[in-house]
Amino acid sequence: MKTPVIPKMVSSAPPAAPKHLEKPEAELWTALVEENDFPDVGSLAVLRTALEAHSRARRCREAIDKEGEAVKDRFDQLKPHPLLAAERDARAAFLSAMRMLSLDLAGVA
Repeated sequence: MKTPVIPKMVSSAPPAAPKHLEKPEAELWTALVEENDFPDVGSLAVLRTALEAHSRARRCREAIDKEGEAVKDRFDQLKPHPLLAAERDARAAFLSAMRMLSLDLAGVA
């Protein structure tokens, strides 16, 4: 017995931003899906992951900006802020995902 062919649903509206994305990333999602063609669900999943990483990097940067790049440990010694590594890794994940999608990174941080 043959499997029936299911036609693809063609939607004229770009997919809405995932609900869990914060406002800056939701706005970036909207701009990116309006300017680019994401032909499959996998591309949208990579975009979602990229923007989740962007959100994490942004929140880490905001905390570091507020608390300083160095913090004192329990011995009153200055140490690099523990979120510096998380920010670096999240930023790298964002840039890697954007490269996977072949998106222009100019002006996106």
